Amino acid sequence: MQNIRKFTVVPSLPDRLARLKDIAYNLWWVWEPEAIPLWTRMDIDLWEEVYHNPVKLLGAISQNRLKELSEDDSFLAHVDRVAEKLDAYMEASTWFDARYDNRDKRTIAYFSFEYGLTESLPIYSGGLGVLSGDHLKSASELGLPLVGIGMMYYRGYFRQYLNADGWQQEFLPNVDFYTLPVVMQKDHEGKAITVEVKIGGRTVQAHIWKVQVGRIPLYLLDAHLPENHPDDREITAQLYSAEPDMRIRQEKFLGIGGPRALKALGINPSTFHMNEGHAAFQALERIRDAMQTRGISFDEAKILTTAGNVFTTHTPVPAGNDRFEVTQMEHFFSEYYTELGLSWEKFLGLGREDETNHAEPFCMTVLALKLSAHANGVSQLHGHTSRDMWKNIWPAAPIDEIPIHSITNGIHIRSWLSGELATLFDRYLGVRWWKDPVDLAVWERVNRIPDAELWRAHQRQSEHLVTFARRRLAEQLTRRGLPAAEIREAAEVLDPESLTIGFSRRFVAYKRGTMLFTDPSRLSKILNDPDRPVQLIFAGKAHPADNKGKELIRQIAHFARQPEFRHRLVFLEDYDINVARELVQGVDVWLNTPRRPLEASGTSGMKAAANGILNLSILDGWWCEAFNGENGWAIGSGEIYEDTDYQDRIESQALYEILEKDVVPLFYERGRDALPREWIGKMKNSLISCCPRFNTNRMLREYSERFYFPSSDQTLKLLADDSRLVHDIAEWEKRVLGKWDKVKLSTVHTDDLNHAVSVGQQLPIRVEVALGEINPEDIDVEVYYGSLDSAGEIQDGKVLRLESTHTNANGQTEFTGSIPCHTSGRIGFVPRVIAHHPEIPVQDRLKNIIWG
Repeated sequence: MQNIRKFTVVPSLPDRLARLKDIAYNLWWVWEPEAIPLWTRMDIDLWEEVYHNPVKLLGAISQNRLKELSEDDSFLAHVDRVAEKLDAYMEASTWFDARYDNRDKRTIAYFSFEYGLTESLPIYSGGLGVLSGDHLKSASELGLPLVGIGMMYYRGYFRQYLNADGWQQEFLPNVDFYTLPVVMQKDHEGKAITVEVKIGGRTVQAHIWKVQVGRIPLYLLDAHLPENHPDDREITAQLYSAEPDMRIRQEKFLGIGGPRALKALGINPSTFHMNEGHAAFQALERIRDAMQTRGISFDEAKILTTAGNVFTTHTPVPAGNDRFEVTQMEHFFSEYYTELGLSWEKFLGLGREDETNHAEPFCMTVLALKLSAHANGVSQLHGHTSRDMWKNIWPAAPIDEIPIHSITNGIHIRSWLSGELATLFDRYLGVRWWKDPVDLAVWERVNRIPDAELWRAHQRQSEHLVTFARRRLAEQLTRRGLPAAEIREAAEVLDPESLTIGFSRRFVAYKRGTMLFTDPSRLSKILNDPDRPVQLIFAGKAHPADNKGKELIRQIAHFARQPEFRHRLVFLEDYDINVARELVQGVDVWLNTPRRPLEASGTSGMKAAANGILNLSILDGWWCEAFNGENGWAIGSGEIYEDTDYQDRIESQALYEILEKDVVPLFYERGRDALPREWIGKMKNSLISCCPRFNTNRMLREYSERFYFPSSDQTLKLLADDSRLVHDIAEWEKRVLGKWDKVKLSTVHTDDLNHAVSVGQQLPIRVEVALGEINPEDIDVEVYYGSLDSAGEIQDGKVLRLESTHTNANGQTEFTGSIPCHTSGRIGFVPRVIAHHPEIPVQDRLKNIIWG
């Protein structure tokens, strides 16, 4: 159909209801308890029909109903209260306001491939996206000057259903931007702001949409424009396309288009945070832009921009880190790299662990690590795993010094907390539980909540979950075309009084979603105990290309149809934020069975813990830090096995043992008042121990104080005085690193090491270094020392800096110091020389180590 004239229809609200539009277009309503009932009061059935989308609700509701509501004093009072709350929220002083100044100079740009903010905005797939959404929500609460950058997918992420055999099927619904809480960004003439990115020989144009998340704007790039080639429109068609070249096209679009979009919007951040490697090309675009606008070299631009880059890695599985073959890079970057003034091999070396290996693919994680001043994993264990994974980038550095730190993930508690518990917390903890959720003293007030009240609140959520699951199950069985008798039985599955175990996450082999089914007869006895019944609710998606993950789902679907499991086991299709919210609020136990150490964090368990749900988990990800013996259960003791089949067998047996001997008996141990008081005690312990630590407010404070604002300060410092410091550093690198091969650590003098040193004494050491043409102040001479393990390797190494004393007659410079001996045992040490400049980031310094 040709020559279609287009126009937009927007909701028509009576004047008295006009503020509903303001509320609908700010996702603050997602976590404000008094806002959500506004939409359900308007038309609860329609609210479910539009899948919790207030903009679509306002456009679909009848004008007669709007007229009724505009004359309803109670509803109008409700609108006014929520609108006043929104206004007060947007204007209130924040944590950031109280601690930092120069707000306009400290803007943080947060790049993520996906954002999980609400189920009605389908631009997320799972945990990474939900974390990004929670990141923005807490940034809003803290008042951080942060903007989000992502992509507007017009088909979102795939929807899931199972066929009659239980095999996952996928479909991609079209997303109508004009019925979502998003606003196209336009210039002063009313024209859409457009940016361009050259991809595969064609120029791709992008419009920019804005989602307001409390105080935080999220900008989303949209390539689905008639001006673009049909193939290029697909760049923002769907999240995580399986098409081979689409990933690199999407990542170039976000990485290069994102900074250009910010520039077009007049936003000039000093800090850029890459959430996973998908956006790593932005580091190259920032270098290119600095070279062009400031007339500086690649080396100078790299110094200037790297200072402001922060990178978070999430994937401890090598296959989860995007790698592109040289032929792909050549097709998509053959023109771009010349603008950086680099040779082709030098350019490819930026994404290679071994820059001399011309066969090595280009890795986005490597690129991000090399061009970021700060990098982190998302739990303490994941930080250690990541240092081991990427140690080859810094082959001369000890693993403990690999510059990848840890900032453990968290959740935005208000977004995931049940209304029942929120009311209870308001009553017994006061409002500080959400105004300052990192305050342990506030959460210790959980002990004031009467056991009976906490249990009743939890029971109401359990009842709500069972109702939700039965309705959802009936709908999905009908779609699957199963017999009517089986569909009728859906009304009888599950029991709100029975112990309910929940498991929901992405289905992939290492998460071991079928661990509970390794011994079906034993599991059947546990589930069908007439006095102590147990029930299971599963949910989750497998990637469309992951047949192993799909097979795990199929197995669970088959078990759910067997007579001994039919009433005790449910698999809920089309896992999303809505389903996740119901599960983490309503089950009794949250099960997590990853193969250690492959779970980077595991934020679903944090969401459950915030609702008083007890975690039963492998000691992996966040649970290593959270488990204290009284707030849930650990499967195993953190072992890692080379034989994964043996590991699966041992840990599945341990899981059955814990269920039979600990979890089930404790849940059903009731006093005269029918309360499981010991269980409730664990619930309280879980709330007190987990909530103040594993929330995104704490996480954002860490990012701010450890990464964001040091990065911002360093960037502003480098920009000062016409970037003179940048030029000085670049000259230093040429002078020092260009002649680094002339530096020699020649002689080490110390006492006779065959004689023992007493605890409390010090071991003097003297080192002679031939510097060539380098000055003593250009280096640090250090001793790396520590206790030796059974293999004779230094463990938990420490660094002692030696002082320059004088230059010998032979032209060598002498450095001296003393190793403190605080504990007995075998101690080892190695002297080293490392390049030193106070403004050089550690990831560059660690590439230049000479060991003695």
